[in-house]
Amino acid sequence: MTADRRSRVPRALAAACILTAIAAQGPARAAEPILQTEESDIVTLPPGGPHRVLVEDGVYRHSKDGRVYVVDLDTGRLLGMVQAAYNANVVADPAGKAFYVAETTWERGNRGKRHDMLAAYDPRTLEPTADIDLPGRALITPKKPDMAISADGHYVYVYDSSPTNAVHVYDTGLKSVVRTVDVPGCGLIYPWGNAGFSSICGDGSLANVRMDAKGVPALTRTPPFFVPDRDPVFEHSPDVAANGHVWFISYSGLVYEATLGSQSSIAKPWSIQEAAGLKAASDARAPFEVAWRPGGWQLAALRARDSHLFVLMHKGTFWTHKDAGSELWELDLKTHRLVRRIALAARSMMVGVTQDAQSRLMLTDDAGDLMVLDGADGKPLRKIAALGDALIFTAAPGE
Repeated sequence: MTADRRSRVPRALAAACILTAIAAQGPARAAEPILQTEESDIVTLPPGGPHRVLVEDGVYRHSKDGRVYVVDLDTGRLLGMVQAAYNANVVADPAGKAFYVAETTWERGNRGKRHDMLAAYDPRTLEPTADIDLPGRALITPKKPDMAISADGHYVYVYDSSPTNAVHVYDTGLKSVVRTVDVPGCGLIYPWGNAGFSSICGDGSLANVRMDAKGVPALTRTPPFFVPDRDPVFEHSPDVAANGHVWFISYSGLVYEATLGSQSSIAKPWSIQEAAGLKAASDARAPFEVAWRPGGWQLAALRARDSHLFVLMHKGTFWTHKDAGSELWELDLKTHRLVRRIALAARSMMVGVTQDAQSRLMLTDDAGDLMVLDGADGKPLRKIAALGDALIFTAAPGE
């Protein structure tokens, strides 16, 4: 063994002894981490634009878990959500200052004392700014005209049907229900101006309610303009509160333009199918005739700036008014002419539209996706996958 090798052996033995001693003492222990106290905060959304919309999800498989989503159509992002329990309704303030949700709960989940409520939400923090008990609300399958808001945002109207047909009037300034207006034999709410609304009646007429400066209502009725058991009109016909116009769409595809007021007037109807160069569809007197027909839930949307109406259409017999649309038809309300037919990749029960110059169309499917289309040419822009369970209504700024 060389001298150099003899010198390395003792050094190796010494190192081994040191390692053995360290191992006997156990593994080295890191310092305990200092846990930081969690602090909650509220994220404030930036001001919204014309493509930030509300989408109501009825969550029909467990409808006590309904909700309203705040969605950015340009990025496809879900920005926030508020609860909207059991057959709720939502409306947005025309100036974007708030949105309102009417909902119903029970103290013990599915039993106990019932609470009908109206909540106002800040659209940037999603914090409630008002939360009141309602005298009642119509607890039926959600229909968009179960609740409405006046053109200036001063009144929110909530439809009730127990014990009688009535509309509760909520004053957004006072944050309280200031009046209940009876509308016997009539239902739903189509607002006009700052202090008026109309309801559809069982005989095919309209009930018109105007409230004076003190909130005292005066009611008038129109003659019947449709035959309910022959060709009813859809509840979800689009309206514009600012000028009191509604375009009532019948099951067969007739469009009745109504100008609402104390003395509402209804123009002669025209046919959607004839606007497309087709034969007008039959009513209930020929129920098995197959034709292109309107159908769905929120089956129509109006872009007020150019008076274009978007209607979901499908092929079927007369009583297929709940069928989803396989095409979206765009119609010019001024000329009563078809602008375009858009074939849909998936059938949709809902269509919504934004009101700006670069408008966007919103559609849904059975998977709860939200499809966003270009409002100018109907071409797909993006899909927001699995947004909800049962997307039923939209509310866009400026509607």
